Amino acid sequence: MKPPIFDYAAPATLAEATALLVQHEGDAKVLSGGQSLVPLPNMRLARPALLVDLAKLPDLDYVRADRDGLAIGAMTRQRTVELSPLVQAQHPMLHAGMLLIAHPQNRNQGTVGGSLAHADPAAELPALALALEASFRATGPQGERTITAADFFLTYLTTALAPTEILTAVRFPTLPGRTGWSILEIARRHGDFALAGVVAMVTLEPDGRCASARLVLFGVGATPIRAHAAEQLLVGQAAEPALFARAGTQAAADLEEPLSDVHATALYRRDLARVLTARALTEATTRARAA
Repeated sequence: MKPPIFDYAAPATLAEATALLVQHEGDAKVLSGGQSLVPLPNMRLARPALLVDLAKLPDLDYVRADRDGLAIGAMTRQRTVELSPLVQAQHPMLHAGMLLIAHPQNRNQGTVGGSLAHADPAAELPALALALEASFRATGPQGERTITAADFFLTYLTTALAPTEILTAVRFPTLPGRTGWSILEIARRHGDFALAGVVAMVTLEPDGRCASARLVLFGVGATPIRAHAAEQLLVGQAAEPALFARAGTQAAADLEEPLSDVHATALYRRDLARVLTARALTEATTRARAA
């Protein structure tokens, strides 16, 4: 199927790009890697009058050490992040997450900012950003602002970005000491979007008790979901399988309305959330003990 007719612009500066979004507010879409946006007009799920291609914008493609984290330009290809020695050395959790995104061919084209701004609830990058408490830098006609991951994802395919704003960078904090992580998901085939997934982080006290935990479920709601009640259940407790099973039950019970579609029922997704949470906590704790 061919897309509807649209205009195309490839601005050379960020100022030109935001000016185009202001001029065509509500009718323009930002094009970065195109892995998410390009199929939508073909299926008549989007009808932009103008595509604003960011490929020529300078200084939006980089991976840099930034205080206690990594700063990544929005136009950085996912494959670049995956293969970056800096990411592999300083942030193995982020590296592992990249390996779960679709296929290498998709990662060659897909950008970090494109996936985050598209905000598919079954995608790995939004869930990683929420678990890591990442921060986003957006630029619009009023200048720059920073948005926390907790405030960024609003609902299905919708973020806190204004129609005239462009996501320019994201900062992923690195993990504190004695912290382990896990990213688990279930998909129909390798490279498919997850039917359900969990990102877990566990920080241990010297005596082995859980000092803090973060749990994010994805593929089960309109956005990635932080399981706060299950996290609190873990704090101060001995990190053991029985506790992880209780946390999994809590995380699944707190899901308000799991997605239900032709791929999986809401009941199945809720049970996947329970099982994967317990497994992810076990794996994260094993890594934390070795950290």
